[in-house]
Order: sequence, then C-alpha cells, then structure tokens
Amino acid sequence: MRSEIVVPLLIRDLTEADLLRCGWSGSRLHLDHVARELRRDDAEYLVACAARSGLPVGKGLIDYRKTAGAGTLGQLAVHPALQSCGIGTAVVLAAEERIRARGLPHAELSVEVGNPRARALYERLGYVAYGSEPDGWDEEAPDGSIRRYETTCVLMRKPITRTPATPARPRTAPPAPPPSG
Repeated sequence: MRSEIVVPLLIRDLTEADLLRCGWSGSRLHLDHVARELRRDDAEYLVACAARSGLPVGKGLIDYRKTAGAGTLGQLAVHPALQSCGIGTAVVLAAEERIRARGLPHAELSVEVGNPRARALYERLGYVAYGSEPDGWDEEAPDGSIRRYETTCVLMRKPITRTPATPARPRTAPPAPPPSG
C-alpha cells in the first residue's frame, strides 16, 4: 500500500532555538558557527519548518556581504529523510524573494563539483555556471577533532528580476445580444 502525506511548510527566519533541532544539517562545530552568524546584520538565515510542529526540515543562508549587487546563498541543507521532496526548492525560492525585496539584481551560490544532484536542482531553478574556485572549511570528525575540508566549487548565478505588478484588467460585461424580434 502506498499513501501520500502532505505537510505544509512555513519558511521564516532561523533562530538560535531552532538550531537545537537542526543536528541533521551539520556538526556541533557547524551549528556553533551558524549561531554566531545569526548576529550579522548583512546576512539572513532561513528555515523551512513543518507548519504545525515547527520542526526544522531545511535551512539556508543569504549573505549580502560576499558579492556586491548579489545575495549569495549558502549552507543550504534539507533533512536527509526529506530530500527530493521540494523543500530545497522552497528554501531557494524564498531566499530569492528576500534578495528581490532588497532590489539586488542577482542571486549567486556555489556547489561542490562532486554534488551533481544539487547542481541539477540549481540549474532547473535557472542558475548558470560561470566559473569555479577552490573552497574549504573546518569540519568536525567523528572523534571530535577538527580538520580542514578542501574542495572545488562551481560558481552559479541567476538574474533576479523585479516582477512589476501587472494591473488587473478591468472586467467588462460581454456585449449585449442583438434584440430579437
């Protein structure tokens, strides 16, 4: 038997309290870093939550400092049990709305060369590769030690256009039928 369950999502600002339930998104080291970054005024963290329970199931960063004229998306993560359900798409689209609201012309992100599923998602959403660069960050090993993770990331960009409000067309009554007679 197969059944489908629909869980409404709420996307809002991530809070420090949410991090207690985001262990799926990274190590203690990563979550401590996110907690510090929440205090920045040139960045926003979003969280996708199950609307009724408030359980975090996806998250992402918008960094307004990294690239002039763009909001740079980063640290995008979806609970492993819920990947490929549209949550990542919802987080990216919500981030793009925030970037658009600031009047910035582009959204940017980077994706590891070894992550073709994520790259395919970003391409479906309209992001185009324009280069690559080495990247790295500290990560916590299973034994608690800290090591440097080095990788190469593909840089991707998408124009964020302001969607002008289109005025509603006035409704007109259909022409009256000719008099019968």
